[in-house]
Amino acid sequence: MTTHPAARALRATPEGLLWEPSERWVRGLRGDVTVVDSRHPVLVWEPRLPVPQYAFPREEVRTDLLRPARHPPADGHTGPAVFYDLVAGGDPRPNAAWTFPGEDLSGHIAFAWFGRTGTGLDHWYEEDEEIFVHPRDPYKRVDAMPSSRHVRVEIDGTVVADTRAPVLLFETSLPIRYYLPREDVRLDLFDPTDHSTRCPYKGTAREYWSWRGAGAVPPDIVWSYPDPLPAVAAIKGRLAFFNEVVDLTVDGERLPRPVTPFSADLRT
Repeated sequence: MTTHPAARALRATPEGLLWEPSERWVRGLRGDVTVVDSRHPVLVWEPRLPVPQYAFPREEVRTDLLRPARHPPADGHTGPAVFYDLVAGGDPRPNAAWTFPGEDLSGHIAFAWFGRTGTGLDHWYEEDEEIFVHPRDPYKRVDAMPSSRHVRVEIDGTVVADTRAPVLLFETSLPIRYYLPREDVRLDLFDPTDHSTRCPYKGTAREYWSWRGAGAVPPDIVWSYPDPLPAVAAIKGRLAFFNEVVDLTVDGERLPRPVTPFSADLRT
């Protein structure tokens, strides 16, 4: 049985889905074609996915741009979903949309936000703000707080950062991330890369660095948000390390390396 922390506030379906109405105005575009324009979206949590998805009333979706999927996946969502290919603004995008099983959400259609390249829509907006990766979870908090803790970062015994002016980023279900002033990080021990990532809560991390030294250290272990979202403006331009692969000492206490959803991708 699903044990989402907000389960008491959500509605449950016999198929194991949790859902609730959202009051946000949501739009989704393929190129310059508006495929979704909804003032009555529904947030849906599937048991196997850690983040929510939006589903939209059919009347707020350009269903004329959907065709029954030519090659629907055998699995991928809770229950026997019905998939659609999207035919708008260029080449068809397979399995870009689907319906959830059961009566509760039978009049709604969901769209891919992340996954295989070439699926889903190109741009999503909540009100007039573009959002990325997946809808924001209303039961998740992200707080960036300046601190005077003493933070030291080591890689294979080498001190690569030492500061008493970190910004601590607290994000529900993840370990604290320590965002450090650039002047307190030995960037001369790292090489910049062209890697970038997006986060619906923080924005786009456009700067990454990889360890230059020896040892079994995965690439892109340091990152920065040059222009973060306003809610976490305090991390702007600061550098953070993956706690999962470096040794962090905070106020004299060595922290254990956490196991997170990122751990599998950080293997060398």
